Amino acid sequence: MRLQFLYYPDCPSHAQGLERLKKVLGGMGLDHQVEVTCVDSEEQARELNFIGSPTVLVDGEDIDPQGLEGQAPALTCRIYRLEDGRFSPLPSEQMILRALERAAAGPGQS
Repeated sequence: MRLQFLYYPDCPSHAQGLERLKKVLGGMGLDHQVEVTCVDSEEQARELNFIGSPTVLVDGEDIDPQGLEGQAPALTCRIYRLEDGRFSPLPSEQMILRALERAAAGPGQS
């Protein structure tokens, strides 16, 4: 499983986002290395289809694909819509967990 964490350095939520990802991994008993990428130019944001910080990719897939809809690559903080409908600068632990479980189950499994 490939885990990527992309962030914009001016976003104040990125450190807490990385901690949250590692907490969920630890809770699952996983010791996967996380590739951390600092996105610091508009060109790099376009190349990576980076819509905001923090972004978590599991096997190349965004953990919140619905959050990508209508978004253009940009150097900005990201907004996640949580399970209860509230907005947050961070993905919930449950959102991360579901993405990791989908990836662990393999292609075609949900």
